[in-house]
Amino acid sequence: MKAVLPPDHSIEDEARLATMRALEEEVLACTLCPLARGRTHAVPGEGNLNTVVMFVGEGPGFEEDRQGRPFVGRSGQFLTQMLQEAGIDRGDVYITNVVKCRPPENRDPQPRELEACAAYLDRQIALINPRIIVTLGRFSMRRWFPNGSITRVHGQVRNIGRGRVALAMFHPAAALRNPQWQVDFARDMAILPKLIERAKRANEAAARGDALPAGVPHPGDPDYVAPPPRIVSESARQTPAADKTAGDGDDFSQLTLF
Repeated sequence: MKAVLPPDHSIEDEARLATMRALEEEVLACTLCPLARGRTHAVPGEGNLNTVVMFVGEGPGFEEDRQGRPFVGRSGQFLTQMLQEAGIDRGDVYITNVVKCRPPENRDPQPRELEACAAYLDRQIALINPRIIVTLGRFSMRRWFPNGSITRVHGQVRNIGRGRVALAMFHPAAALRNPQWQVDFARDMAILPKLIERAKRANEAAARGDALPAGVPHPGDPDYVAPPPRIVSESARQTPAADKTAGDGDDFSQLTLF
């Protein structure tokens, strides 16, 4: 399964899908870093190209590498279950990772690997143009919450500019190893339906040519936050999975979104 369009798509959507298909082929043939030598399949991503929400994980695992699809192993089953419990159909979202090939033994992605895949993720975001980016795990979190710690930042929502927000969550694999994090994961996922509802209203307003609702930032606005550098710092790479440094994300209750 790759990027798909809903039945009520437009001619412009078909052009975007063709561009995404070409991007997927680039990822499948990529040799920009050593991960290409050990993969079975690269994993570009999959889901609804017209979605308002995009999930960004860390990298493929064993099953993902075998099948060429993101989040299809045990952690993917948990993610799908949590989406369903929140009333969200997995087919209505788009899911990808910061690196598109499996790191050996599921180790953390290295800077060279993150850099090699960064442009692919940039292009996916540009094509999908999501209102909401959900980060799953430390390495995707640090792209939009660069000074945060996953144990402190999870469940927080941040304006990241261009009418988008980011919601930080634990990686499903980490949640499966910690009962309290499973509770936190479900609680954080419960934030998403309200964000999706607001995002859809904002898109409807934009389609009508109405002014976007208050709270949607644009370049030049006082609350616009430019995306941070896409390469994680040395200190970020050394941060343990359950680090205890203070996060700096905005609290959802303090934001007026969309």
